[in-house]
Amino acid sequence: MKSRIPPRKVAAAVAMAALTVSTLAACDSGGGGEADGEGQSITVQTTDTIPDRVAATQEIVDAFTEETGIEVELIGVAEDQFNQVLTSGAAAGDLPDVIGSIGLTQVRTLGANELVNTQATAEVVEALGEDTFSARALELNRDGEDLLAIPSESWAQLLYYRTDLFDEAGLAAPETYEDILAAAEALDSPEMAGFVGATAPGDAFTQQTIEHVALGNGCEMVDDAGEILFDSPECAGALDFYGNLIQDYSVSGAQDVDTVRANYFAGEAAMFIWSTFVLDEMAGLRNDALPTCPECADNPAFLAENTGVVAAIQGPDGGDPAQFGQITNWSITASANTEPAKQFVEYMMSDGYVDWLAIAPEGKVPVRFGTAENPTEFSDAWQTLPVGVDTKAPLEDFYSEDVLASLQGGVDNLLLWGIPQGQGDLAGAALGELPIAQAVADVANGGADPQTAAEQAAETLRSIQDSLE
Repeated sequence: MKSRIPPRKVAAAVAMAALTVSTLAACDSGGGGEADGEGQSITVQTTDTIPDRVAATQEIVDAFTEETGIEVELIGVAEDQFNQVLTSGAAAGDLPDVIGSIGLTQVRTLGANELVNTQATAEVVEALGEDTFSARALELNRDGEDLLAIPSESWAQLLYYRTDLFDEAGLAAPETYEDILAAAEALDSPEMAGFVGATAPGDAFTQQTIEHVALGNGCEMVDDAGEILFDSPECAGALDFYGNLIQDYSVSGAQDVDTVRANYFAGEAAMFIWSTFVLDEMAGLRNDALPTCPECADNPAFLAENTGVVAAIQGPDGGDPAQFGQITNWSITASANTEPAKQFVEYMMSDGYVDWLAIAPEGKVPVRFGTAENPTEFSDAWQTLPVGVDTKAPLEDFYSEDVLASLQGGVDNLLLWGIPQGQGDLAGAALGELPIAQAVADVANGGADPQTAAEQAAETLRSIQDSLE
């Protein structure tokens, strides 16, 4: 899974290790002096530094250079070094022209420091067609009237459930707290946990899981004025629900990102919460994370074929159905060579977009669905893109149309703590300290009642907030 590392954690990492930046020079233009951009150049920074993804990105960059004549230097910056590199670059007047593969918290950091060319950003979206984008993805990138970045793709947290078991028991899809508890109770047995979810206190995945559960109950970390809200009845109610689910219908012991997946893959849980990055693994396409359920021996794709998804969960205490996830984005910096930078982002969101999504389709769900002429061009193509590591095949080979539609439509319900309220720095820092993950662990193991755990987390959040001022 992909998580965002806050500034405080970055500083600690940089203190222990030297800054490393991997640079790949773009190939010479194949435009033969005829392309409009001949003689121009830009620098593009990406936080996606996995070698095969860098290589795939370089191929798209080279195609852009060949088409336009604009030279591109592609720079990979490790995600946990983003803030330090940004600070150093801004101080030296040496920012890249375009920054890509950044989440909403990093976008807010750029915006707060006035490092974004908001006019160029708006012009790119206008040129591509605002109606071709997810309205929610654009909304999460706005600061008032200003658009801080061009949304590129999303990944989301999902509740996965065994459709075969649900159908056999006559259970409704687990869309509400009540549905989930009822299903967990009906399907829980000595051989099968009704549900498995994260409880490890030091794991960002635990906070991401409770955030997914809590958002649909109207639980917010902070309000527009910066007041911490995690000690609210809505947040305590979410902790109470999740604690009951874990204590009564889950497996024993602290669960982390790996053990949650392993329990479901072994056929030992009827429901689990994970991100879209699990989709290729659940289809049996990655040898180091194969499903091991009894039925999977004969059919490695058994779980994929018998799993449904719920994107947005609804709680009883208020709020609309919602889900946790992330939008990754392209940002044009304030010091950019504007016109070629705009051309580059427009290319990555049009001619190069399908190739970009193809780098990791399970974690790159399109938020630009198509063009004015073909409104579903990119979403249709995404379903056919091969996923996997050791074996590759498209998601549509394993998952139903309903599942794929839920994946693509989920962005409309996507929320993140702190981002709509303009509190991205607090949200990022909270993922470093993880007081909410600790609250989950305390409730799950009986160490604190939900209201007390929520109040303790809120106090820690206030201390984090004070340290950021």
